This record gives sequence, structure tokens and C-alpha cells, in this order.
Amino acid sequence: MMSDILLINPVLPDIDASLCASYRVHRYYEQDDKDDFLRAVGSRIRGVVTGGASGIDRALMQKLPALEVVAVNGIGTDAVDLEQARARGIHVSTTPGVLTDDVADLAIGLLIAACRGLCAGDRYVRQGKWGKSGLPLARRFSGMRVGIVGLGRVGRAIATRAAAFGCPVSYTDLREVPDAPYAYIDDLADLARASDALVLAASADDAEGIIDARVLDALGPTGYLINVARGRLVNERDLIEALEAGRIAGAGVDVFVDEPHVPPALFDIEQVTLQPHRGSATVETRRAMGHIVLASLAEAFAGRRPATSVTT
Repeated sequence: MMSDILLINPVLPDIDASLCASYRVHRYYEQDDKDDFLRAVGSRIRGVVTGGASGIDRALMQKLPALEVVAVNGIGTDAVDLEQARARGIHVSTTPGVLTDDVADLAIGLLIAACRGLCAGDRYVRQGKWGKSGLPLARRFSGMRVGIVGLGRVGRAIATRAAAFGCPVSYTDLREVPDAPYAYIDDLADLARASDALVLAASADDAEGIIDARVLDALGPTGYLINVARGRLVNERDLIEALEAGRIAGAGVDVFVDEPHVPPALFDIEQVTLQPHRGSATVETRRAMGHIVLASLAEAFAGRRPATSVTT
């Protein structure tokens, strides 16, 4: 007998086809009246497939009494009610490792785009301004002092890439990472003060608004902020005020506090490069993530602990 699963976000067509071949798939994201939908199918749902940003909150989890596994198609669990999952013995699995390179690539891409004004240059050419007006000189990326917040898998991959551009790298984390070949700076503001670019690669499980006016002022008027981690790490109001006042030079942002809602004030700031949470958005990585999700569901329904479970 096929098990029922709830799909919170769309997945790649081939992964969707594999889910449909093995399970009865209920598409939460397609429902207009989600409460009515859950009243009809909620009691049968044994598994949930969700994204790192979407997660699953306490209210939704409580409407799924048969739930056994939440397969997160990503690495973040800050949007998942882990306390309730642990209390109910629900597996929460993630897809670590496979998205590291893509997220690190985007971090460096955002930093280069912000420093070199790539998006502004693209608009300049498309709008027919070339030869009619000038653009300001850009900021060199190679050799910049790069500070990384969070030296996990993604943070290390960003550091490796930055070092290849001749960038001195320093970092902060909850504690010093043994054998890390980079300078450890305990205080976040001190790290910002010692950096030309501050790159966020930390988990947001226990952090909110850590990048505030104090840190941005320490980064200073020639500094850049790059966020490929979680939007809630940044106080967005403080970031907007710092950008508008020229207290930092620019930013590259892939994640936001209330996705997909982006603070409108950011749209008018030329020094910001924006992306719609696309850190892992390549066919190769999303397919690899999907296969881990499929494996996690199969293992949980067979009574085994998924290899990437972070709970039971």
C-alpha cells in the first residue's frame, strides 16, 4: 500500500516522477484552501518533503498525526520545529554536502558582482547608455580581506575560493575550528572591522539579527556584505539604512527574512545585487539533493534512521 506524503515545494520533474512512482503525493503548494485540504488528507500523511527556507512549523506538524519523517531538500533546519519533531520521534533529514560548491560559487559571484558593478554594467549596456554617459570605477576583488561568518562546509568552500583570488581570509564561529588555516576572530564586529567583505555562511538555528548597525559600522564605508546563509541573520532595516547612508559600500543578498517578500527599499539601491534564494539552484545539485530526499523517505518508512537525520 502506498504511503501518503506532503510536498511543500516543487521539486525537479524527475524527482517528482520518482516520488509519484512510490507514494501518493499531495501538493501543499497548489492548494488555495490549505486548512480544508489538510482536514481531508492530514491524518494520512506519513512524510513531508520541504525546502530549507519553507520548513514546517508547529501548527502544520500538529495537523499531521501520522507523520514519521520530514525530508528537508536543503541544509537549514531553522524553519523546522525540531523540538516537536524530537518529542514525537519524527526524523528530520537534510541534504548536506551536495550543495556546498554551488552556494560557495554564488557567494563569490555575488561578491564579484557587487564589487565590479556587474548588474549595473549590464543595465547600462541594455539601456543604450554606453558611449553616452560614464560609469564609476569599480572595486577590485582580488586581494580583498574576506571575513567569513561560519566556517562549516560552505564557509570553508568560500574560503578556498577567496584564497585562490589572493584574498586573506579570517573567520568567526561559535568556537575556533581546529586546524583551520585561517585567522580566527572571536568578536563579530572585530571580524567586520578587519574585513573588506563580510560573507555570511552560518546556520541561523540560534541566531537572529546578528548583523546589525554595530557590525555594519565596523565593516565601514568601503566594506561589502554578502549573505548566502539565512535572511534572519541580518537586521534588514539596519542594512538598508547603512546602504542608503553610504556607511557600507554595497551588498550581495540571496536570502531574506520574509521570503519571497524583499524589502522594497532594496530595489532602488544601485549598490545591491539581489538574487531569489538561488544558492543551490543548479540542475546538478538539485538532482543530487532530490536523491537524498528519496533515500531519506525510503529509509524512514522501512523503520530505519535516515543517514542524514538530525533528530532521532
